[in-house]
Amino acid sequence: MLRLFVALALPASLRAEIAGLAGGIPGARWVPPENYHLTLRFIGEIEPWRAQEVDDALAAIRARPFTLRLAGVGTFEKAGRIQSLWVGAERNDALTHLQTKVETALQRVGLAPERKRFSPHVTLARTDRAAPEKLMAFVQAYNLFRATPVEVEHFTLFSSRLGKEASVYTPEVDYDLVARVAA
Repeated sequence: MLRLFVALALPASLRAEIAGLAGGIPGARWVPPENYHLTLRFIGEIEPWRAQEVDDALAAIRARPFTLRLAGVGTFEKAGRIQSLWVGAERNDALTHLQTKVETALQRVGLAPERKRFSPHVTLARTDRAAPEKLMAFVQAYNLFRATPVEVEHFTLFSSRLGKEASVYTPEVDYDLVARVAA
């Protein structure tokens, strides 16, 4: 079985900017900078033959390059407890279009629809053991964070292997976004 997800890989310069935010919250498990990404669709565990179908479906996607702007920080909660700390991505039509195309392509090969609403973000830390007041102070301190915009020219199919300290994400296939030439 392969554990897969589709995401935007972030350039080293952007990962370094985000990494500058990490730290200062006891109990938070900070995501290593090499694992920063923006998930378009979590797939989960699938058989290798199904992974080939996923690859074929993703390779058929046609979308334009676009500018990604990361801005602000926030939290996700589950059952009243803050589970994670994230940097947000400003929504834009091109990002939403790409995510919708990925979702549609994966449903066409038989994967169940994603239950969660798309909320573009980059996870900074897992925070289930951190004090809520520390997390809220962090959000207030960095809410105006703005990263340098980057051009997104491809999206990536990643595999994920669970590790002791952090998961290991391996880029398996990059899919280029191509500017359409007017005919």
